[in-house]
Amino acid sequence: MNILTAKDIKIGYDEKIIVEQLSLEIETGKITTIIGPNGCGKSTILKALARLNKVKAGAIYLDGEAIQKIPTKNIAKKMAVLPQSPDSPNGLTTYELVSYGRSPHQKGFGRLGERDKEVIEWALEVTGLSEWKYQEVDTLSGGQRQRAWIAMAIAQETELLLLDEPTTYLDMAHQLEVLQLLKKLNEEEQRTIVMVIHDLNHASRFSDKMIAMKKGQLIKEGTPNEVMTAAVLKDVFHVDAEIVTDPRTNKPACLSYDLVGMEPRKEKSLAPS
Repeated sequence: MNILTAKDIKIGYDEKIIVEQLSLEIETGKITTIIGPNGCGKSTILKALARLNKVKAGAIYLDGEAIQKIPTKNIAKKMAVLPQSPDSPNGLTTYELVSYGRSPHQKGFGRLGERDKEVIEWALEVTGLSEWKYQEVDTLSGGQRQRAWIAMAIAQETELLLLDEPTTYLDMAHQLEVLQLLKKLNEEEQRTIVMVIHDLNHASRFSDKMIAMKKGQLIKEGTPNEVMTAAVLKDVFHVDAEIVTDPRTNKPACLSYDLVGMEPRKEKSLAPS
């Protein structure tokens, strides 16, 4: 069953068309990642799926219903979106930012109920931010700010999460923590997750399905074993990649690569001769 379906969509800004004609399916309960070079339309597609970008043609369906016909608050109860490099108002604390994730569930004057507070505290804890919940967001480090936005998204308690480069600004350990958290939400709470990710090995490791894009076109979709291949990476990124099986995950991983047409470079030894 598909939670999101795009049929023959065309997306662009003013007269510039980014995606000419695209159809894709997001399967319920799975993690899907969109990969591709800069400017290929990854973020544009994600925004269209989230109804942040209006399609010029075609249609997008959420649980079988045309997304443009669904009231905004109803969409917010089903779908949480984390855009790339979001900005927060000056003076907002981490706790206040995360509390915004509860807005779709509130009535009346929007006061936080006990359930809201429990979810906010949980989101802060699982993202490692409880210690900084009363600190202003604009004083946090880049990695902490990113985790605060992720906490807000998961506090929304939606069945679908759309994230545009969720590991931006994070070091290796925190990247892994965030992706493992998303994997846990997927496995334990059956949340469907769609991510744009630059790191191909992360995409392969944490995905059920990968979608490879180039110049607004879908080049290949399928399991990591089907998409993370030397042939696909050559077509999409114009690189000659060496693909191996990661012994820890049994998923394909890119060990090394060169630009197509370049001879493999012999690295000079740093040791004294």
